Amino acid sequence: MWKWEAEGEAKAVIVMVHGAMEHHRRYGWLIEMWRTSGFHVIMADLPGQGMTTRTRRGHIDSFDEYILEVKDWVQAAYRYNLPVFLLGHSMGGLISIRLMQEERMNLAGVILSSPCLGLVQKPSRFLEFLSYGLNFVFPSFRINSGLTVEMATRNLDVREADVNDTLYVTKVSVRWYRELTTAMKLGFLNLEKTHDVPILVMQGGDDKIVNKKAVKDWFNHALFSEKRFKEWPKLYHEIFNEPEREEVFEYAKDFVTSQLKAIGYIV
Repeated sequence: MWKWEAEGEAKAVIVMVHGAMEHHRRYGWLIEMWRTSGFHVIMADLPGQGMTTRTRRGHIDSFDEYILEVKDWVQAAYRYNLPVFLLGHSMGGLISIRLMQEERMNLAGVILSSPCLGLVQKPSRFLEFLSYGLNFVFPSFRINSGLTVEMATRNLDVREADVNDTLYVTKVSVRWYRELTTAMKLGFLNLEKTHDVPILVMQGGDDKIVNKKAVKDWFNHALFSEKRFKEWPKLYHEIFNEPEREEVFEYAKDFVTSQLKAIGYIV
């Protein structure tokens, strides 16, 4: 777990959760934007990804591993005695949703960036059927993810960095895929159990990884007292890496600032 503290007096803490295959180092720009705007940032690599050594790369035994991990990050944020916001991208967004369904965390707000609630490209019926059997007899068997850097963002600098990134996971286990699929289903099935906190969902309008229709459907049925949805036309999956990312960040920061004002923390 890493902590980046704000310049000067901090307004709140942002706990960030990265997506599948990636790691915290890909969020250097976003971390610095939050930090220089007066926010502490807490982030780490999820089990089996980035620099973690607790489990095999691209593999988990249970999606609960992710949920418990992020719960620890949020609890670490409490030590600052400041309002805490949770920001989850892609699979990190799904983890955030499942955490809100399983726990009652003290959060001032949640930001979901292209949350993984459905996939654009699904495996063939044969591979889908095969994955059920392999999940029992050979759960750690790994296959290519099928994702490319070109699908994630239009930002050429980010694409170039990703191609040479040795920490980027390219293969995932059958168990990982089955756990992801189950978590996506639970995200919908447990909608009524989701903790009611102010939420902002932002979605790339030209997302080639996550099915934006599934995201909008989840949002429309979510029973939040305060919720905001923003689709960014033409943007790919990684909205915080797109050429328009400064505008995306300002929108997210406005949401955080409005929540801090609502609770009387800043005026």
